This record gives sequence, structure tokens and C-alpha cells, in this order.
Amino acid sequence: MRPPLVRPRKTLVGGVSVALANHLGWPVSRIRWLFALTSLIGGAGALLYLWLWALTPSEGSGTRRTGAERSSGAALSADDDDDAPQRRAPIAAVLLVLGSIASVVAVIQSAVGASTVTAIVLAIVLTGSAVGFSLAFDEADASRSRRYVVTVRALGVAVFLMAGLLLLSSNGGRPDAMTAVLAVVMLVLGLGVAVAPLLVKLWTDLLAERAGRVREEQRAEIAAHLHDSVLQTLALIQNRAGASSDIARLARAQERELREWLFAGTEPISADLAQELRDIAAAIELDYPARIDVVAVGESMTASAVIVAAAREAMLNAARHAGGDVSVYIEGSASAVDVFVRDRGPGIDLDALPADRFGVRESIVGRMQRAGGSATVQPGAGGSGTEVHLHLPWQAVHHE
Repeated sequence: MRPPLVRPRKTLVGGVSVALANHLGWPVSRIRWLFALTSLIGGAGALLYLWLWALTPSEGSGTRRTGAERSSGAALSADDDDDAPQRRAPIAAVLLVLGSIASVVAVIQSAVGASTVTAIVLAIVLTGSAVGFSLAFDEADASRSRRYVVTVRALGVAVFLMAGLLLLSSNGGRPDAMTAVLAVVMLVLGLGVAVAPLLVKLWTDLLAERAGRVREEQRAEIAAHLHDSVLQTLALIQNRAGASSDIARLARAQERELREWLFAGTEPISADLAQELRDIAAAIELDYPARIDVVAVGESMTASAVIVAAAREAMLNAARHAGGDVSVYIEGSASAVDVFVRDRGPGIDLDALPADRFGVRESIVGRMQRAGGSATVQPGAGGSGTEVHLHLPWQAVHHE
């Protein structure tokens, strides 16, 4: 069974000769000689090479490995993990040098009064091929640096412009008609090569911006539709079922996941205190019959390991012992950050707790005091439930 016709990632030019040699079982040199000889017949070999390059997939681009390749157990190297093609020969640089030589020959021929048409056409074709090859191949080549691509492009522009100007000034500034036309073509190509990448970049940026705007509009429409239908239904299920029921917990989890998907990219970064506590609340809701609402006001607050751990312990205690609705209120100011955790349970009396119960004393109060902050545990509004107040100055946060 013949191996698939795929171009390798590490290639000399386009990888077509190697792909055909592997597929047919022929030596690579024979394939290359065939392409070279048939190119002399009206350029048929070159056209066939370009046609095969356009239609033949590259190695690793969605092609499947054969059974023999899978059974061999050969591990892929780090280089094979990169799907970008890698070419060993600096084709663009070689073409650019040949184009420069042809330009020099054209200038010399013009100075001595000889015909310059052939040399100028060769200079245009070779230099244009160098720039085109660099843009088409070297841009996607992981082994080519950005400096190499820019240098080839800049030198190509310089060759076009300098050769065009020298040809226009040849023969005392009076070149023949054909030389003048070809010189103008070189000047136009030089300016085009210089300006075209900028225009292409502007065009692609415009298309990307337009596509992003369309995606945002679609996301907003979907979010509005889901908010009016699915999210409202999930909220109704939670209210009817009660915060302590399994149905309410599942509805709450689905609502949170749906909101995160809808508003992806608009949430604060993971180092934000409010987002950290929201993530913790979501995890606690999956394990306990509680509904935890996190609200943040004031200045943006960086997550502190101490206050995050203490708030987590307070939320965990509220969900475990009180259940139902738990409120987390975060307030940030220029000097400190305060976190309030309120539940509607039976309440807690620190003085009545046994001496061996270290959950609240050490995990909340002691932890905050050691960090330079404070923690108070007191009855909630109206004497029902419990309110845990965590206070941490920013100075203590910066000294962690």
C-alpha cells in the first residue's frame, strides 16, 4: 500500500518532489530532474509543480496516519508538533540576488547602447518572485525570522526602485521607449511592494474588526433572548423549589454556567477578589443546599490569599450550617477591603463553642489577625442568622 501523497513540513522549496517520491517510491533526484526538464517545454513542469503544491495537503494538516505508521509507535518530536512548514534553502534570498544581478546587467546594457528588454524582464520576474515567495512561504515558515522576511521585502523594493531610476537616467536621460516603459514598471512595482503589505494589513484589520463586531452583536442578541427565556425559567425554578432543594442547586449551577458562557470576556480577571469569591461560591453550591450571591462595589480589588481563604471558610460554614440564601458583599476603598458574609440560619455564639473547635477562631478570626486585619462574628439583622465581617487594610495586602 502506497503512503499518502502529503508534503513534508521540512522542505527545500514546496515539498512536492519529496511528496511524489515518497508516494511513488522513486528517488527524489529523479522527480526533480523530471520537473526541471519538463519546465523547458513551455514551462509545463513549473505549472505542474505549482498545481500539485496548491492541491497537495501538507503533513499534519488533517491527514491520517496509516496503520503501519500507528503501529510503529514512533514518537513525534518537538519539531513535528509544529505544523508550520520549514524550508532549509533561502529561496527568496537567492532569487533576490539573481534579480539584482539582472538589474545590474540591464543598467550596463543600457549604458553601452545594447538591448535591455531581456535583462529587465528577468530582473522584474526574479525580484518579484523573491518578494512573492517571501510573502507566500516565508511568512508561514517557523524557521524564518521576521527580520528575514522584512529584509527580503525591503531589498526587493530597493532593487526595483534603484534599477528603475538608473534605467530612466541612462543614455543621458533619454532611454529608448521600451526601456522607459519597463523602467516605469519597475518603479511602480517597487512602490507597490512597499505599500501593498500596509494596505493588506489595514484590510485584514478592518475585516477582523467587522467580524468581531458581528460576533458581539450576535452574542448580544443570543444573550437577550436567553435572558428573556431560559434564564428567567431557571430563576423561577429556583424560587419555586427553594434554595435548599437539589432542583434549585442544579438550576443555579446551570444558570451560572450559562451566564459565564454568554458574558465570556466581560468578567474580571482571575486575580480579582470578586471573581475569586464567585468561583468559590459556585463550587460550594454544588456540594451544599445553599444559594450564594456575591456582590462587589467600590474600587477594583486584587485577590488576597488571606481574605480569600477566610471568606471561603465563612461561606462554607454558612452553606454547611445555615443553608438557604447566603449573601456575600464586597466593598473596596482606597485604604482597605471589607467582606461581609451573611446567612439566615440559627446563628452562632463564639463564646459557647467548645475550646477544641478551631474552625471559626483560627480559620477566620486568627487568620485575619495574623495578616494585620480583623474579623468579627455577630448576629445578623433582627437577631437572626450570622454576619461575618472581614476587614483587611491594603497595607497588609501588599506585605503578603
